[in-house]
Order: sequence, then structure tokens, then C-alpha cells
Amino acid sequence: MNGDDEEIVAASVDPSLPLEWRFSQVFGERSAGEEVQEVDVISAIEFDHSGDHLATGDRGGRVVLFERSHVRNSSGGARRDLEDTDHPLRHPEFRYKTEFQSHDPEFDYLKSLEIEEKINKIRWCQTANGALFLLSTNDKTIKYWKVQDKKIKKVSLAILSCLGNGGVPEAISSLRFPLVTSHESSPVARCRRVYSHAHDYHINSISNNSDGETFISADDLRINLWNLEISNQSFNIVDVKPEKMEDLSEVITSAEFHPTHCNMLAYSSSKGSIRLIDLRQSALCDSHSKLFEEPEAAGPKSFFTEIIASVSDIKFAKEGRYLLSRDYMTLKLWDINMDSGPVSTFQVHEYLKPKLCDLYENDSIFDKFECCISGNGLRAATGSYSNMFRVFGVSPGSTESATLEASRNPMRRHVPVPSRSSRLGSIARVVGRGSESAGGVDGSSNALDYKTKLLHLAWHPNENSIACAAGNSLYMYYA
Repeated sequence: MNGDDEEIVAASVDPSLPLEWRFSQVFGERSAGEEVQEVDVISAIEFDHSGDHLATGDRGGRVVLFERSHVRNSSGGARRDLEDTDHPLRHPEFRYKTEFQSHDPEFDYLKSLEIEEKINKIRWCQTANGALFLLSTNDKTIKYWKVQDKKIKKVSLAILSCLGNGGVPEAISSLRFPLVTSHESSPVARCRRVYSHAHDYHINSISNNSDGETFISADDLRINLWNLEISNQSFNIVDVKPEKMEDLSEVITSAEFHPTHCNMLAYSSSKGSIRLIDLRQSALCDSHSKLFEEPEAAGPKSFFTEIIASVSDIKFAKEGRYLLSRDYMTLKLWDINMDSGPVSTFQVHEYLKPKLCDLYENDSIFDKFECCISGNGLRAATGSYSNMFRVFGVSPGSTESATLEASRNPMRRHVPVPSRSSRLGSIARVVGRGSESAGGVDGSSNALDYKTKLLHLAWHPNENSIACAAGNSLYMYYA
């Protein structure tokens, strides 16, 4: 038997053991020295609920879909089926499915504002009748797409010869007529609905409701509730805009529906707080049911304190009990039943504290890093600079921590990381290979490349597999 066929995910034995990450595949890999076009840079990644499909959006307004490969060995199909049954956790491999132009550049003549085509977020909706449905948004407009395989029919001219013993006039000795032939099916994307003119500020989040009928969209000051079937009206459920804009002290940075309770959602702010709201309490949810924020640290505050506290992304764990948040310096895990503070805090950019002035000068301090959490809720991941990303064990007592690079050799180099300030204890082990990390990045920030940043990544919903974007390249890893 081939060695690849025998490869089984190690974590299937004991999910609590530290994982060893391996390279799986890459799409759009660029050669050394090749310049990346701005329109090709990936700006959004999302797995669907089954994990069989993956969508990416880029700055050029395109959405690219990938599907999981189900390779069958023609000579040993039955045997392979039995092996797949015995070992269902083989690492997923994906192949290109289709792509389509989701958004085009626009111009708002009333506000003299250019609206770029960049895809900010993608969210998968429920499938129906073998078709895939997804939402994509740029700064102002949300679109609802249907992707379905359709047989391609082509029209060709055929010549019918007039045969027979009888005499046939030369003029009709041959007859041309159209012939319709069906070819193999091909995925076709069609825009079902367009949700527009509901946001004065840039849309930063969209999130599907577990009821399968509604979704929310959020900008800096408002959160709107939509019905998928109604595109010409939405319902404003959160509005933090003050009467006078001079009194504005914080903005909404991210919003997410609870994965199982259709009446609950959370949104984060630029002040580092997260609010949980219940749609049953009132029509306009100005008041929150719970507020999650870290106790104010003692000591003097600097000019950068509020900037680095801004939450750039939040994600609910699959079961909805825990909430993951990312600010510039840290990754935090919250228990929605405990609003006194985070369950644990993971230091991601602690070594950048002495460089905050430089980061402010080159605008890197405003980078919005995303985060993701595994389907079993045991691990979380987030991005960093030099195309690095971090994986942490978030279960109680776990000291797992890995630093990987988005390349064909993810363990080639890693940054030594200071201890995380957490009630779960300090990091005792960094998953890596000493021989491969020799000569890598040191603990200082001098060797980091702030232009190559890994902002977007997603965790497979059912397996230990991560997809991340490095420029225009999509890298996938498994453990």
C-alpha cells in the first residue's frame, strides 16, 4: 500500500495531544521575485458548514470556490471505501471548482466617494437542491449568490444528406439544421439578490442566523437585520451613533450571530469590549444583556493603549459557549456565562511593544487580524507578520503553542514567544523542529516583515485543517 494512503491524522487518537502541522497544498503560489498584483490579494476566507467547500474573495472583487476532492481508485474502489470508513479523518484536499466576479468598482455620485470592489467578508448559507448559496460583501453592497452545476448545451450545424433511389434536386441534396448537444456539467454562479443602500459607513461584518432565514450586516455605527428573501428593506437593531459626532468615542468593529440561539448576537468595539445582545429584549438593542471587557490595568496609559485594545475580530465556538476575540496584541477566550474577564489570554505580539511608535508611523498598528477556532473548541489560530500564524491550545490546562509560516515548510522558522498571561499557566512547550528553526526569526521584531502579513485564515469545521492567505496564495495545512 502507498505510504500516502496510510497517512492518518495523528490527533484522531487523542485530540488533546499537541498537534504536528504539515503542509497540504497551495493555490496561486508565486515564484521567487514575482510581484503580486493588488487585485489578486486574498481578502476573505470561509469554509462552509460541511467543510466540503471553501470560498475566497480578493481585492479585485472575485470569489473563488474550491471543493473537496473525493478521489476514487478505479482498481481498488471497494477497498478504498472500506479504508475511508475505518479512517474517516484523512486530511482534506481541495480542488478548484469555479470563480465569478462578485463586485465591481462603483462611484457614489451623491457623496463623491469611490467604492472599491474588494470582498470584505464571505458567509455560506444553507444548501438546497444541490445548489450552493453564499453571501459576499464589499464596503457598501451585499450580494446573495447561487452556484449550481448545469449542463452546458451547445448549438452546432449538422448536414443531413438526402438519400434515396429517387431523383433529388441538387438544391436540396444536403440540408443544414441546428443540432443541440449537451456537454458535461459546469458550475454556474447567479446573483439572486442585492442588498444595498443600507449603510452609510463601510461594512465590516456579515453573519448568518441559525434560523436560516435572516442575517446581519454591521458597519462602524450600525447593525442591520435582513431577511434573505427581502432585499429592499432591513431593520436597524443596533445604533451607536451619538447625536453629535464630536461625542463619538467608540465604533463597532465586528459582529457575529450565536451559532445555535437565533435571538443572540455579539459585537465588539474599538475600546476592546464585547457586548452580547438578546433580540427578544427590545426592537432597538441599545442596551446589552452582557458586557465582556478586561478589567482596567493599573498604571499609566499611553497614546497607543486604546488603539491596540481595539478588537478586530470575534468568533463563537461551535457549541456557542465560548467566544474568541483578537486585538492587536493578544488573542482572548471568553466564557459567555462569565463576564468578569477572559478565561485566558494568549500573547501574540508581546514582542512588538517597544515598536509601537514605528508601527503607528507605518500604519501597521491598524492592521485587522482575524481569528478562528477549531470545530472541537480545543484550539484557536490567528495571524501575524512575515506570513506567520499562531496556533494555541485553549482547553483548560493546555500549554500547546505553535508558530508556523505560510509556506511549503510551515515549521521552517518560528518566533520565540513570551509567556501568555493566563490562569491556565505558562507556555511550557512550543511545537517545532529545532533543526528547521535554526537561523530563523529571533525574538525581536527587527527581522519581521510588516508588508507580508497574514490577516485572513479559517479552520475546517470538522477536522484539524487550516486555510490561510499569504498575499495572493492560499495555503492549507493539516495535523
